[in-house]
Amino acid sequence: MMENGSGPQADLAGDGTATTQLTTQENLSGLQNKYKSPTSLRRQKEGVAKPHEWGFPGELSQEEVDVFIKFRDELNKRGGDFRKTCFSFGDNEEEAYCLCRWLRARKFVYQDVIKMVEGATECMSEPRKFDFYPDPSTALGVDPFVYSSQYPQLYTGNAKNGCPLFISKPGVLNVDGMECITTLEGILNYHWHVMMHDYAGRLRENKTKNPDFNNFACVCVLDLDGLTTAQLSGRALEIIKTQSTIDSLCFPETMSKMIVVNVPRFFALTWRIIKGWIDPRTAGKVDLISSRSQGEKRLLELVDVDQLPSDYGGNAESTNTTLMRVAPSGMTRQVTHLIHVRGSTSHTIKMQANEELEVIIYTRGLTGALFTVSDKDSKSSFGSVKVKHNGTNEEKESPTSVSITNTRIPGPANVKVRAESNSGRFSGVEKFLIVFNFYKK
Repeated sequence: MMENGSGPQADLAGDGTATTQLTTQENLSGLQNKYKSPTSLRRQKEGVAKPHEWGFPGELSQEEVDVFIKFRDELNKRGGDFRKTCFSFGDNEEEAYCLCRWLRARKFVYQDVIKMVEGATECMSEPRKFDFYPDPSTALGVDPFVYSSQYPQLYTGNAKNGCPLFISKPGVLNVDGMECITTLEGILNYHWHVMMHDYAGRLRENKTKNPDFNNFACVCVLDLDGLTTAQLSGRALEIIKTQSTIDSLCFPETMSKMIVVNVPRFFALTWRIIKGWIDPRTAGKVDLISSRSQGEKRLLELVDVDQLPSDYGGNAESTNTTLMRVAPSGMTRQVTHLIHVRGSTSHTIKMQANEELEVIIYTRGLTGALFTVSDKDSKSSFGSVKVKHNGTNEEKESPTSVSITNTRIPGPANVKVRAESNSGRFSGVEKFLIVFNFYKK
């Protein structure tokens, strides 16, 4: 998740690294009141607000209060989708905090704020017709659990400031695998679902549990462990940029802090590219940490040990366990394997005695291949199925999926999946994603 915020620049350390600190519950303790009058919005103490306090209710200058009132009046005057765009997370977000999010994003320049809300209203108009895709499978065109295997992302617990904790693992992002299962349109529809149904629901839940919670933002962990230069393709960056554009325009000031962990050296150039897409104030909320131990130490400063997943230094359940909670009913594990077929190739996976297995193939391959499933040890066959994309080269077209197991294969077995191109070894290379779904016998 990226967002767009403006205002005072983050303080810089001597080495030029952004060091803006996370706004804590203690920092916000003076901002938790209901702001019913312009006087209560205005900064009461003398001096300039610190970067993490700037633009929040109770910390506004008189000029900013005047812009706030003008914006509120225009919002009430227009109503309709214009107002719904501002209150994208619902009326649970208190008016003062909601409006200040939008105002901070455009430095309290009234005309710029109005233009931003108008642009966001237009951006949201099409997905709004579909209620922002309440069903994630419909949004993606594939089970979200398969999608998460190619790009693991999840919300888990809350940070110390009450904000939801979001963890994304682009280090294991498989762009080729994603192309086999969904479309760019599907990915963006799913992003609308996550923001308007999943994330928004968590914010409202936090507000219900704690009426003083008003910081409608999240703390993000971006894990680059395993990231290679090959993963930073133009298509991968296109996905990141498009999602960032939506968040910057439609969900401003919703990133409280981002910690990028396990950062490889080569990422510096990519970060300079991404940094150009976001506001300097937002970039100032990002910490880049290459050392795993330093990353865990920093995260524990922001997240209580019982809220931080065990694979990031905490005591909460691991991210893999959390991801399994959204697996289809009865599934115990899932393994995916991407193959590039030119001629023939195979992949083998071992099953335990207490397991059953189904195998599904996803592809855009127009030539296709003959898939044969067998037990490598006993040589017994579980059948053969031809798999090819029933469509064209159009990228907006949903890929094809075929189950190549009529019934679940009982374990134990050493299952071999062999693919032989329908056009032989002289055809072009086609990609197929093999999905192994395991169930308890």
